[in-house]
Amino acid sequence: MLDLEVVPERSLGNEQWEFALGMPFSQAISILQKHCRIIKNVQVLYSEQTPLCHDLILNLTQDGIKLLFDATSQRLKVIEVYDLSKVKLKYCGVHFNSQAIAPTIEQIDQSFGATHPGVYNAAEQLFHLNFRGLSFSFQLDSWNEAPKYEPNFAMGLASLQIPHGAMVKRMHIYTGNNLQETRAPAMPLACFLGNIYAECVDVLRDRAGPLGLKLRLLTAGSGLGVMADAKVRSLERNIYFGDSCQDVLGALGSPHKVFYKSEDKMKIHSPSPHKQVPSKCNDYFFNYFTLGVDILFDSSTHLVKKFVLHTNYPGHYNFNIYHRCDFKIPLVIKKEGAESQTEDCILTTYSKWDQIQELLGHPMEKPVVLHRSSSANNTNPFGSTFCFGLQRMIFEVMQNNHIASVTLYGAPRTTSQARPESSSSSH
Repeated sequence: MLDLEVVPERSLGNEQWEFALGMPFSQAISILQKHCRIIKNVQVLYSEQTPLCHDLILNLTQDGIKLLFDATSQRLKVIEVYDLSKVKLKYCGVHFNSQAIAPTIEQIDQSFGATHPGVYNAAEQLFHLNFRGLSFSFQLDSWNEAPKYEPNFAMGLASLQIPHGAMVKRMHIYTGNNLQETRAPAMPLACFLGNIYAECVDVLRDRAGPLGLKLRLLTAGSGLGVMADAKVRSLERNIYFGDSCQDVLGALGSPHKVFYKSEDKMKIHSPSPHKQVPSKCNDYFFNYFTLGVDILFDSSTHLVKKFVLHTNYPGHYNFNIYHRCDFKIPLVIKKEGAESQTEDCILTTYSKWDQIQELLGHPMEKPVVLHRSSSANNTNPFGSTFCFGLQRMIFEVMQNNHIASVTLYGAPRTTSQARPESSSSSH
C-alpha cells in the first residue's frame, strides 16, 4: 500500500517520487514505468473521437488514484484519490488516513483545521469541504443525515452540521479555490530537469511556402547546481531551411536523439526516375522530444531540408514519445474572383482536417496510407493514418480527423538572406 504525503495546491508523493500539478504527462508515465513493480494496473483513459473535449486520465486502479491532465496543455490539472481504503495519506508528516486512522470529518478537522462552510450536493448525497487547493467529499449514508441548514447565518451562507463519523469518499488536489474552475498550472521548476520546452512554435513563411520555424523556448535552472538559477527563462530562436547542423546546435542545443534513416518508405511515390537508386549515405534527424519537433538534415550537405511538428494526440502510434508542439502556420488564401485580394488564416495544432481543406482546398491526389509499426512488433492497435500534401506541407491525418503531424518542406535559404538575431528574456 502506497504511503503518500498530501501537499495542497501542489502534489501527492513520497520521498522517491511525486505527482506535481503542472507536470507533463510524459513525466508521470516515466514515474509509473520506473516503479512498475509497486504501482500496477494503470489505465490510460481518453476520448478517441473528441480528445480535446475530455481530460486525459491516468487511473491507478490498484491505488485508488486518478491523475487528470488538461486535454490541451497535457499537464497535470487535478489529482483525485477516489478510494481512500487503498492508500495511506498524511499531511505535514502526520497520517490522517491509514488502516488504523479512519478519514472522518473529525479527523479532517483535526489535521487541516478550520475552513469555510462546506457545500452540500443533494443529488450526489455528498458534502464538499474545501480548502485552498484541496477538497474532501464526505459520503452521507441516508437522507436523514443530510446537513441541517440555518439560512440566516453569515449573510446567506448556510451553517452545515455534518453528522459525526461522516467518512471521506473522495479527495482532490488542484490549483486555486474552485475545483470546477481550476486549470493546469505552469510547469514547476522541478520538472524541467535540464531540458528546454517549446511554449509555442510559429512557422515562418513567404507567399511561396514555409521558410523555417520561430520557437519560443522555456528553460530553468541553467546555473551551477539544480536550484542555482531558480527561475524560468524565456528564449526565442529561429531555424531556417538550409541551416547547418552547427546553426541548429547553437540555437537549440544537443538533440535528445539522432536518427539515421535506413530507408525512405515514401520514395516509391516520387516521380523521379532515379528513385530506386540506393543512396551512398543516409539523411538523419535531430529528434527534440520536449519540443515536439524533428529536423531532417541532408546527408551530403548537412543542411536542414525538412521539419516535422508533432501534435501528440492520444490514439496515435507515437503518442507520448514527443511533447505536443503548439504550432501556428500562417496561410495566405486567394479569394475567388479576385487576383489581388487575399485572406490571412492561421492553422494550429488543434485545427481539424476538414477545416484545413476548407481553407486550402481538397488535394488533387489520393492520400498515402501510413501504417506505423516497430521492427519487433508489426501490430498497430491504433490503425493507419493518411498523408495529404498541400503547399509544401504534408498533413498526417488520424481517423478522428485530427492532425497527427505536419511535415514542412522548403527551398534552402540563399546566401543573401541574413539570419535574424535571436532574443532572450527572463520572467
